Amino acid sequence: MGKVKELIDEWRNARSLKWWKHQSHAAKTMGLSELYDLHAKVRKLRNRVNIINHIAISRLTLPVIGSKAIKKPQGTEWAHRPEAWAGPVSPSGMSSVASKSKLGQEVTLFHDCTSNEMTLRQVRNNREQDLAPFATQLDVFNFDGSFLSLAIEMPPEAIEGLKKEHIIRLTLIIDSERPQEMFARLNLRHRPNTEQIVRELDLSTRELYVEFDLFYTNFKEARAQSLWFDLIFESPSMNQITIRDVSVIRRRRANI
Repeated sequence: MGKVKELIDEWRNARSLKWWKHQSHAAKTMGLSELYDLHAKVRKLRNRVNIINHIAISRLTLPVIGSKAIKKPQGTEWAHRPEAWAGPVSPSGMSSVASKSKLGQEVTLFHDCTSNEMTLRQVRNNREQDLAPFATQLDVFNFDGSFLSLAIEMPPEAIEGLKKEHIIRLTLIIDSERPQEMFARLNLRHRPNTEQIVRELDLSTRELYVEFDLFYTNFKEARAQSLWFDLIFESPSMNQITIRDVSVIRRRRANI
């Protein structure tokens, strides 16, 4: 039965293609009323084809959506790639981005810029070396504010069993149109306080990582509540910054 249906579908597709081929030739001489009706059919068909094309490109482009491939150094106990880099999110993009705007559920943009001349969107990675299916792209034009940061929330699993003897590594792959000064800040809330550790990012290389050693903090293990990162951009005017990948791993520090 399946084979018969497949043959019927192929026959219908062949007839449809033949009909559209005939219409493409006839469009040059047909009456305006008839051409108007044909054009309406073309618009409906084009919308459906564009939807299928978008889905196909998204699913067939490497890396595969849902890929959990993360580089894990020896001793890794937990690893995570935030949703905006792992799969499609909604909304997937926005312009004139207001402060506290969210890209999906885990990424939030903060700024004090009054002109709002920036866009934030999720884009598809498609290079062979990319492990993350998606990237986030920030376009900044005139920026008259004093701060711009991207907050990335970690899931509850990030603090399950978290100890002061843990080291948290944040790995990033970043492309920017012009040199960009950036910092990464780890925020670890443990009631009623929040520990913060800041690291400058060395953007002389595309792929980089920074480590946060909890041993030197006042972190109270029994009070762990939440963990998130801030990516802080200094003087971001007239720049396009594409964060190709974000991944986080947790390991225990070596005993000395």
